[in-house]
Amino acid sequence: MALCNLTMAPQSGPDQKCGGFHMTSLAYVAISFSLDQQIPQIQTTEFEGLEDVHVNGLSLLSFHKQLVEIDSTSNHEHTASLYLKQFLENAGLTVELQPIHDNYEIRYNVYAYYGKTRDTKVVVTSHFDTVPPYIPYSINGTKIFGRGTSDAKGSVASQTFAFLSLLENNEIKEGDVSLLFVVGEEVSGTGMLEANNLGAKWDIAIFGEPTELKLGVGHKGAVVFTLDVEGHASHSGYPQLGISAGEIIIPVLNKLINSEWPVDDKLGPSTLNIGRFEGGVAANVIPAHASAQALIRVSGQLDRVIELIEEAAADIDHLTLNIRSKAEPVYLDYEVPGFESIVLAYFTDVPNLKLPLKSRYLYGPGTILVAHGDDEYVENSDLVEAVDGYKRLVAHALSEL
Repeated sequence: MALCNLTMAPQSGPDQKCGGFHMTSLAYVAISFSLDQQIPQIQTTEFEGLEDVHVNGLSLLSFHKQLVEIDSTSNHEHTASLYLKQFLENAGLTVELQPIHDNYEIRYNVYAYYGKTRDTKVVVTSHFDTVPPYIPYSINGTKIFGRGTSDAKGSVASQTFAFLSLLENNEIKEGDVSLLFVVGEEVSGTGMLEANNLGAKWDIAIFGEPTELKLGVGHKGAVVFTLDVEGHASHSGYPQLGISAGEIIIPVLNKLINSEWPVDDKLGPSTLNIGRFEGGVAANVIPAHASAQALIRVSGQLDRVIELIEEAAADIDHLTLNIRSKAEPVYLDYEVPGFESIVLAYFTDVPNLKLPLKSRYLYGPGTILVAHGDDEYVENSDLVEAVDGYKRLVAHALSEL
């Protein structure tokens, strides 16, 4: 099966068939893709000593590397979506691009399936956007570093090769499984929300996130809110002439910090993070403005969490509370023979896929403990083991139907 041809060439323009993009890693090259050319076998010693998975001459590690080397920071996933389209098409799949129209560059969800049947029994899905900043691809021992290596391009790569392996071995047929890779998960969920409008139907979804190769029992919901205070500036020697925004907002934050947030038997305690706090201009000026942005990871009783936030901010002059978003905790299917389970504190795209499903699974290579950090990495063995894990999950899901 043909892949796009890798060529050393000047950076190609957007009007070419497959798009052009700059690769930033151990070497700086430009890659152009052409549907009319076939990719040669990739001959490299870069992965010497590492485990790999090959399907029809394609390399899991090479695919993962190429995907990580494309900067697909949230809202800037255009090039990565074109790359995925070309790779999957030339691997023999039918591929659709679903455009995302907003205030950012045009980019696409990528939906792929075998043959002509759009509705499938199982959809295997993850996101290919990443948090900033971009971190180049590198290898140290058995650890593969770079932005998105774990969250969640590791899942995308392992899911893709699980699908291709099942297809090659005639373990799935047309209409059984599809792949859905979305944008925007790290910032707004816009990609998965738009995927609800694809017009495709599925019975079971297998989501990909770094879960340490365990099945997620569930994950916490979230409440994001801001507090803003408009006071009045004055000379600090005459505080009676001003209204201190700091003296208004700090007691509210202290009350929130000392609140007793709900606890769930499975998902544990709800937790508060005051992620941003700012106010004032100088030590000798009564601060006229102060603001805070906070996020609560909700393990249960979402209404009670909202109530506690509103109580802390109630009846306070000059203070405005804005609850920007809220989402319930998510419980998942996790009892599958041969898999361990894990409770997750982070939020995912799972609740953003709102179509009716019989079962939802969450699984993937890597750990969230290094995702979003400067040292993000995935273990080589995780990528390989996840291919088998996704294959077993697909087989289990099909057996349910």
